Amino acid sequence: MAPDQIEPEDFTAPHVMVVDDDPRLRRLLRRYLFEHGFRVSVAASAEEARQSLQGIQPDAIVLDIGLPGENGLELTNALRLAGQDLPIVLLTARGEPADRITGLEAGADDYLGKPFEPKELLLRLKAHLRRHQPVPVTDNLRVVRLGDKEFDPVRLMLSGPDGSIHLTGGEAALLAVLARKPNEVFSREEIAKALEMTEIGERAVDVQVTRLRRCIEPDPREPRFLHTVRGRGYVLKPGL
Repeated sequence: MAPDQIEPEDFTAPHVMVVDDDPRLRRLLRRYLFEHGFRVSVAASAEEARQSLQGIQPDAIVLDIGLPGENGLELTNALRLAGQDLPIVLLTARGEPADRITGLEAGADDYLGKPFEPKELLLRLKAHLRRHQPVPVTDNLRVVRLGDKEFDPVRLMLSGPDGSIHLTGGEAALLAVLARKPNEVFSREEIAKALEMTEIGERAVDVQVTRLRRCIEPDPREPRFLHTVRGRGYVLKPGL
């Protein structure tokens, strides 16, 4: 059976896919998000979600970790490997910090432990959708050179000799923050605040930095561009 879908008349409204095997929670989130201006698709499994993604491109996914069959972590990782850079918010009955980090390492943008208030999910979705928007041109930002790669902080695009290089929304947002003031140290707290990630902790910043280094560094173990300043935070040092 194909996933259910519900849409307001405004087809420019952001589209969220909710993937959870709990029919009650699917109904609750579908109605709540719809009432707050979202188009909503729902699926009960990773298989249904994959089927739906063949025909639609949502703006964000709310994804339960404890799905039957392919779980939410596995689906998140698969979507990232396939080049999907939309925000992914994981839902789980486990809320320990280690579980959150596991979700972020799989490529998720955020993590909510059950039970949760629908309003909290709504606010986080809006925050992540803002993060995935290009930086206003009025910021007058310049392209940043990172060896044989270039990052455009206005279009949030990283390119190399062979063309565009895929970044997730979280990775692009982090690079944009650092690129606004190259050679200036940003604390983890400042980065978390700029990325609206304060709810999930500064350790999440470290995870995003690790993922970003894999995209921009010739050798992520010995960074040339994105440096750790012990006791202070991170600094981006562009160069050839």
